Amino acid sequence: MKNILEAKFMVEAIRTFSNLYRLGWDERNGGNLTYLLTDDDVRDYLDTTKVIREIPFDFDGSALIGKMFLVTGTGEYFKNIQYEPEKDLGIIRIGATGRVAELLWGFRGGNKFTSELPSHLMSHISRLSVDPLHRVVIHSHPTYTVAMSLTHALTEREFTRSLWKVQTESIVVFPEGISVLPWMVCGNNEIGAATAKKLTTTRICVWTAHGIYGTGRTLDEAFGLIETVEKAAQLFMLTEGHDRINEISDRQLKELAASFGLNYRKDYLD
Repeated sequence: MKNILEAKFMVEAIRTFSNLYRLGWDERNGGNLTYLLTDDDVRDYLDTTKVIREIPFDFDGSALIGKMFLVTGTGEYFKNIQYEPEKDLGIIRIGATGRVAELLWGFRGGNKFTSELPSHLMSHISRLSVDPLHRVVIHSHPTYTVAMSLTHALTEREFTRSLWKVQTESIVVFPEGISVLPWMVCGNNEIGAATAKKLTTTRICVWTAHGIYGTGRTLDEAFGLIETVEKAAQLFMLTEGHDRINEISDRQLKELAASFGLNYRKDYLD
Protein backbone atom coordinates (compact mmCIF):
# COMPACT_ATOMS: atom_id res chain seq x y z
CA MET A 1 0.00 0.00 0.00
CA LYS A 2 1.12 3.56 -0.73
CA ASN A 3 1.54 6.14 2.04
CA ILE A 4 -1.96 7.44 2.73
CA LEU A 5 -0.58 10.82 3.80
CA GLU A 6 0.41 11.31 0.15
CA ALA A 7 -3.10 10.60 -1.17
CA LYS A 8 -4.59 13.56 -3.01
CA PHE A 9 -7.61 13.82 -0.72
CA MET A 10 -5.39 13.78 2.38
CA VAL A 11 -2.99 16.42 1.08
CA GLU A 12 -5.92 18.68 0.14
CA ALA A 13 -7.66 18.13 3.48
CA ILE A 14 -4.58 18.90 5.58
CA ARG A 15 -3.99 22.04 3.54
CA THR A 16 -7.61 23.04 4.18
CA PHE A 17 -7.31 22.51 7.94
CA SER A 18 -4.20 24.69 8.04
CA ASN A 19 -5.94 27.45 6.10
CA LEU A 20 -9.01 27.35 8.33
CA TYR A 21 -6.80 27.83 11.36
CA ARG A 22 -4.63 30.47 9.69
CA LEU A 23 -7.71 32.54 8.87
CA GLY A 24 -8.89 32.40 12.47
CA TRP A 25 -12.03 30.42 11.63
CA ASP A 26 -11.18 27.37 13.75
CA GLU A 27 -9.62 28.53 16.97
CA ARG A 28 -8.50 26.06 19.65
CA ASN A 29 -10.42 22.82 18.96
CA GLY A 30 -13.35 24.66 17.37
CA GLY A 31 -14.72 23.37 14.09
CA ASN A 32 -14.88 20.00 12.37
CA LEU A 33 -14.92 18.50 8.90
CA THR A 34 -16.17 15.37 7.16
CA TYR A 35 -15.22 14.33 3.64
CA LEU A 36 -17.10 11.54 1.87
CA LEU A 37 -14.51 9.25 0.26
CA THR A 38 -14.90 6.89 -2.67
CA ASP A 39 -13.31 3.48 -3.19
CA ASP A 40 -11.09 5.06 -5.85
CA ASP A 41 -9.82 7.61 -3.30
CA VAL A 42 -8.50 4.97 -0.92
CA ARG A 43 -7.89 1.89 -3.09
CA ASP A 44 -4.11 2.30 -3.31
CA TYR A 45 -3.70 3.53 0.25
CA LEU A 46 -5.97 1.57 2.57
CA ASP A 47 -6.97 -2.04 3.19
CA THR A 48 -10.68 -1.58 3.81
CA THR A 49 -11.07 -5.18 5.02
CA LYS A 50 -9.19 -4.35 8.22
CA VAL A 51 -11.26 -2.64 10.92
CA ILE A 52 -9.15 -1.24 13.77
CA ARG A 53 -12.10 -0.83 16.15
CA GLU A 54 -15.77 0.10 16.18
CA ILE A 55 -17.01 3.38 17.67
CA PRO A 56 -20.76 3.78 18.31
CA PHE A 57 -22.66 7.03 17.77
CA ASP A 58 -26.15 8.21 18.75
CA PHE A 59 -27.89 8.55 15.39
CA ASP A 60 -29.47 6.25 12.83
CA GLY A 61 -27.11 6.63 9.89
CA SER A 62 -28.61 3.72 7.94
CA ALA A 63 -28.84 5.87 4.80
CA LEU A 64 -25.03 5.99 4.77
CA ILE A 65 -24.18 2.34 5.51
CA GLY A 66 -20.95 1.42 3.77
CA LYS A 67 -19.96 5.05 3.13
CA MET A 68 -16.45 6.12 4.14
CA PHE A 69 -15.54 9.50 5.60
CA LEU A 70 -12.39 11.34 6.54
CA VAL A 71 -13.33 13.02 9.83
CA THR A 72 -11.67 15.25 12.40
CA GLY A 73 -11.15 14.00 15.95
CA THR A 74 -12.84 15.34 19.04
CA GLY A 75 -10.83 17.88 20.99
CA GLU A 76 -8.17 18.20 18.31
CA TYR A 77 -6.66 21.54 17.27
CA PHE A 78 -6.67 22.31 13.54
CA LYS A 79 -3.26 23.98 13.90
CA ASN A 80 -1.74 20.61 14.86
CA ILE A 81 -3.28 18.39 12.20
CA GLN A 82 -0.48 18.94 9.69
CA TYR A 83 2.02 17.61 12.26
CA GLU A 84 0.06 14.64 13.64
CA PRO A 85 -2.61 13.73 11.10
CA GLU A 86 -2.79 10.07 12.16
CA LYS A 87 -3.73 11.14 15.69
CA ASP A 88 -6.04 14.03 14.83
CA LEU A 89 -7.88 12.47 11.87
CA GLY A 90 -9.65 9.22 11.18
CA ILE A 91 -11.18 7.40 8.24
CA ILE A 92 -14.40 5.69 9.22
CA ARG A 93 -17.01 3.55 7.47
CA ILE A 94 -20.63 3.49 8.59
CA GLY A 95 -21.28 -0.06 9.79
CA ALA A 96 -24.15 -2.42 9.02
CA THR A 97 -26.32 -1.27 11.92
CA GLY A 98 -26.10 2.38 10.88
CA ARG A 99 -25.13 3.28 14.44
CA VAL A 100 -21.46 2.41 14.53
CA ALA A 101 -18.37 3.75 12.81
CA GLU A 102 -15.76 1.24 11.71
CA LEU A 103 -12.36 2.86 12.13
CA LEU A 104 -10.19 2.04 9.11
CA TRP A 105 -7.31 4.45 9.75
CA GLY A 106 -6.20 7.11 12.22
CA PHE A 107 -7.28 8.24 15.70
CA ARG A 108 -4.02 6.82 17.00
CA GLY A 109 -3.94 6.67 20.79
CA GLY A 110 -7.62 5.86 21.21
CA ASN A 111 -9.21 9.11 20.08
CA LYS A 112 -12.59 9.22 18.34
CA PHE A 113 -14.50 11.38 15.87
CA THR A 114 -15.89 14.85 16.58
CA SER A 115 -18.93 15.02 18.85
CA GLU A 116 -20.77 16.65 15.96
CA LEU A 117 -20.46 13.58 13.72
CA PRO A 118 -24.25 12.92 13.88
CA SER A 119 -24.89 16.51 12.73
CA HIS A 120 -22.46 15.99 9.86
CA LEU A 121 -24.06 12.69 8.86
CA MET A 122 -27.51 14.29 8.87
CA SER A 123 -26.16 17.08 6.67
CA HIS A 124 -24.58 14.60 4.26
CA ILE A 125 -27.87 12.73 3.96
CA SER A 126 -29.74 15.97 3.21
CA ARG A 127 -27.26 17.20 0.63
CA LEU A 128 -26.98 13.81 -1.11
CA SER A 129 -30.77 13.77 -1.44
CA VAL A 130 -30.59 16.87 -3.65
CA ASP A 131 -27.07 16.56 -5.07
CA PRO A 132 -25.60 13.06 -5.58
CA LEU A 133 -22.17 14.62 -6.21
CA HIS A 134 -22.04 16.22 -2.76
CA ARG A 135 -19.05 15.17 -0.60
CA VAL A 136 -17.92 17.76 1.97
CA VAL A 137 -19.28 19.33 5.16
CA ILE A 138 -17.18 21.97 6.94
CA HIS A 139 -18.11 23.54 10.27
CA SER A 140 -16.10 26.64 11.15
CA HIS A 141 -16.36 29.93 13.03
CA PRO A 142 -15.77 32.78 10.53
CA THR A 143 -15.37 35.99 12.54
CA TYR A 144 -17.44 38.50 10.57
CA THR A 145 -20.24 36.05 9.80
CA VAL A 146 -20.63 35.32 13.51
CA ALA A 147 -20.50 39.07 14.26
CA MET A 148 -23.19 39.72 11.65
CA SER A 149 -25.43 37.08 13.22
CA LEU A 150 -25.31 39.12 16.45
CA THR A 151 -26.47 42.40 14.91
CA HIS A 152 -28.62 41.46 11.91
CA ALA A 153 -32.22 40.27 11.73
CA LEU A 154 -32.19 36.48 11.35
CA THR A 155 -34.75 36.32 8.55
CA GLU A 156 -33.06 34.40 5.75
CA ARG A 157 -34.33 36.68 3.00
CA GLU A 158 -32.93 39.81 4.62
CA PHE A 159 -29.69 38.15 5.72
CA THR A 160 -29.10 36.89 2.18
CA ARG A 161 -29.99 40.25 0.63
CA SER A 162 -27.48 42.03 2.86
CA LEU A 163 -24.74 39.66 1.69
CA TRP A 164 -25.75 39.88 -1.97
CA LYS A 165 -25.82 43.69 -2.00
CA VAL A 166 -22.30 44.39 -0.73
CA GLN A 167 -20.33 42.17 -3.10
CA THR A 168 -20.83 41.35 -6.76
CA GLU A 169 -19.72 37.70 -6.48
CA SER A 170 -22.12 36.84 -3.66
CA ILE A 171 -25.20 36.08 -5.75
CA VAL A 172 -22.96 34.27 -8.25
CA VAL A 173 -21.47 31.95 -5.60
CA PHE A 174 -24.61 31.35 -3.53
CA PRO A 175 -27.61 32.20 -5.75
CA GLU A 176 -29.89 29.99 -3.64
CA GLY A 177 -29.18 32.21 -0.64
CA ILE A 178 -28.17 31.06 2.81
CA SER A 179 -29.98 29.50 5.74
CA VAL A 180 -29.88 30.85 9.29
CA LEU A 181 -30.63 29.20 12.63
CA PRO A 182 -31.27 31.06 15.88
CA TRP A 183 -28.94 30.22 18.75
CA MET A 184 -29.19 26.58 19.80
CA VAL A 185 -27.17 24.30 22.06
CA CYS A 186 -24.45 22.76 19.90
CA GLY A 187 -23.17 19.20 19.78
CA ASN A 188 -26.56 17.48 19.94
CA ASN A 189 -28.93 15.91 17.45
CA GLU A 190 -31.49 18.71 17.71
CA ILE A 191 -29.27 21.29 16.07
CA GLY A 192 -28.06 18.63 13.64
CA ALA A 193 -31.60 17.88 12.48
CA ALA A 194 -32.43 21.59 12.18
CA THR A 195 -29.29 22.19 10.12
CA ALA A 196 -29.93 19.20 7.87
CA LYS A 197 -33.44 20.44 7.12
CA LYS A 198 -32.05 23.83 6.11
CA LEU A 199 -29.43 22.21 3.87
CA THR A 200 -32.06 20.68 1.60
CA THR A 201 -32.51 24.13 0.03
CA THR A 202 -29.13 25.81 0.57
CA ARG A 203 -25.50 24.73 0.78
CA ILE A 204 -24.73 26.85 3.80
CA CYS A 205 -26.29 27.38 7.21
CA VAL A 206 -25.30 30.08 9.69
CA TRP A 207 -25.48 29.21 13.39
CA THR A 208 -26.18 32.40 15.32
CA ALA A 209 -23.37 33.39 17.69
CA HIS A 210 -21.46 30.28 16.67
CA GLY A 211 -20.43 29.69 13.06
CA ILE A 212 -21.23 28.12 9.72
CA TYR A 213 -22.02 24.73 8.21
CA GLY A 214 -20.80 24.89 4.62
CA THR A 215 -21.06 22.08 2.07
CA GLY A 216 -19.83 21.26 -1.40
CA ARG A 217 -18.85 18.70 -4.01
CA THR A 218 -15.17 19.32 -3.29
CA LEU A 219 -13.08 20.75 -0.50
CA ASP A 220 -12.38 23.81 -2.62
CA GLU A 221 -16.08 24.37 -3.29
CA ALA A 222 -17.09 24.10 0.36
CA PHE A 223 -14.16 26.22 1.54
CA GLY A 224 -14.76 28.79 -1.20
CA LEU A 225 -18.43 29.06 -0.30
CA ILE A 226 -17.63 29.83 3.33
CA GLU A 227 -14.86 32.18 2.20
CA THR A 228 -17.26 34.16 -0.01
CA VAL A 229 -19.94 34.45 2.67
CA GLU A 230 -17.32 35.58 5.18
CA LYS A 231 -15.93 38.25 2.82
CA ALA A 232 -19.45 39.59 2.24
CA ALA A 233 -20.14 39.59 5.98
CA GLN A 234 -16.88 41.46 6.54
CA LEU A 235 -17.84 44.10 3.98
CA PHE A 236 -21.29 44.40 5.53
CA MET A 237 -19.93 44.84 9.06
CA LEU A 238 -17.22 47.29 7.96
CA THR A 239 -19.86 49.50 6.34
CA GLU A 240 -22.49 49.06 9.06
CA GLY A 241 -23.52 52.46 10.42
CA HIS A 242 -22.55 54.18 7.16
CA ASP A 243 -24.75 55.14 4.22
CA ARG A 244 -24.19 52.48 1.56
CA ILE A 245 -24.92 54.88 -1.27
CA ASN A 246 -23.42 52.52 -3.85
CA GLU A 247 -24.71 49.15 -2.69
CA ILE A 248 -25.92 46.81 -5.45
CA SER A 249 -29.59 47.38 -6.26
CA ASP A 250 -32.21 44.72 -6.87
CA ARG A 251 -32.28 45.71 -10.53
CA GLN A 252 -28.52 45.26 -10.80
CA LEU A 253 -28.69 41.89 -9.04
CA LYS A 254 -31.29 40.75 -11.57
CA GLU A 255 -29.05 41.92 -14.41
CA LEU A 256 -26.13 40.04 -12.88
CA ALA A 257 -28.23 36.88 -12.47
CA ALA A 258 -29.38 37.10 -16.09
CA SER A 259 -25.82 37.60 -17.33
CA PHE A 260 -24.56 34.52 -15.46
CA GLY A 261 -27.68 32.43 -16.06
CA LEU A 262 -28.24 31.98 -12.33
CA ASN A 263 -31.10 30.01 -10.80
CA TYR A 264 -31.44 32.37 -7.87
CA ARG A 265 -34.10 32.93 -5.19
CA LYS A 266 -36.29 35.30 -7.14
CA ASP A 267 -38.52 35.95 -4.13
CA TYR A 268 -35.48 37.44 -2.38
CA LEU A 269 -35.47 40.40 -4.77
CA ASP A 270 -38.10 43.11 -5.06
